[in-house]
Amino acid sequence: MNKNIIKVISGIRRCGKSTILQQIIQDLKAEGIKDENIILINFELKRYFNIKTITELDDLINNLIKNKSEKNYLFFDEIQEVENWEKLINSYLAEENYDIYITGSNAKLLSGELSTYLTGRFVEIRIYPFSFLEFLDYKKIDYKRYDNEEIFNEYLKYGGMPLALEFPENEKIQYLTDLYNSIILKDIVKRNEIRDIDLLDRILRFIMANIGQLFSANSIVKYLKKDKVNLSVNTIYNYLSYMEEACLINKVKKEDLVGKKILSHSEKFYLVDLGFREAIYGNNEKDIGQSLENIVYIELLRRGYNVTVGKFRTKELDFVCKKGEEIIYIQVSYILAEKTTIEREFEPLLKIHDNYPKYVITMDRVDRSQEGIKHINMINFLTENEI
Repeated sequence: MNKNIIKVISGIRRCGKSTILQQIIQDLKAEGIKDENIILINFELKRYFNIKTITELDDLINNLIKNKSEKNYLFFDEIQEVENWEKLINSYLAEENYDIYITGSNAKLLSGELSTYLTGRFVEIRIYPFSFLEFLDYKKIDYKRYDNEEIFNEYLKYGGMPLALEFPENEKIQYLTDLYNSIILKDIVKRNEIRDIDLLDRILRFIMANIGQLFSANSIVKYLKKDKVNLSVNTIYNYLSYMEEACLINKVKKEDLVGKKILSHSEKFYLVDLGFREAIYGNNEKDIGQSLENIVYIELLRRGYNVTVGKFRTKELDFVCKKGEEIIYIQVSYILAEKTTIEREFEPLLKIHDNYPKYVITMDRVDRSQEGIKHINMINFLTENEI
């Protein structure tokens, strides 16, 4: 705040970006900033539907500003609705008497021309749905006294989209379905002029069914051919990129830990929130191993890690996590009930002979740590920041 740099708040639709803008505005007012020096424009409100060009937006701003000699605080919610908005924002930044905050529901917000215009002059703040700790906080449950897996199962099943928490259980699925359809139509179909919505739905369902599984675009092509749907690998890649841009899914690349290179032939995909999987595909509790892996991955992003899938010779490692000079290795499983499961989860970590921390995260309450590899309970990982 109050620095000559654009604050870009990005994330999926309805994850809480607008609420954060309102919180910043309240902080500014508490510091004595006058209402007339704070301008908030939410492009999803009907009164701003006609603002489509930077000329129209500039005229609106000039009419709203009462005193140009004073510092004014500009808040633009879902600014991607205005064509070439980055040019206007750049010109405001050059005048140095503006403090600028923008939000958007598209990951391309910071790509292309924007990064060219604003190199080194913006900071991105990625917003995610509620973490489990925030989920407990919303429900006014003290995590230090929390010991109820039934509450965790609710989070695992319905996710952490903020408004979904306000609905009773029998209405959550309907809300999540409606929100999912809104994201598909507004942020993917309309923005990318997609005609074959059924194909988009098939690809998304394939991803939901295969969360945490390594697969390639060719895998999807072969899968669709069974239903006599023929399309190119390039089309699949385009559809996947549209989903990523809408912040609905995240692609995780595979890294060869021996050769120190990224492998491009297969990736894993995770949903930004498991509630969408339950609403559209179902089985979050039945497919608990996949669900837990998805939760851990998004939590690692929240904590600022850059995450890849690890390949160490013939073994696969769920997550290789990097933050600056820090590196950690993580395996995720449901429970270590049998000797074969314990060996499967620990063996890849045991074969990596370096001094970086190694973890196995499961729902077990019994600590099975061994040979320097720390075994952590899932709920403790999410609430006590043990990593």
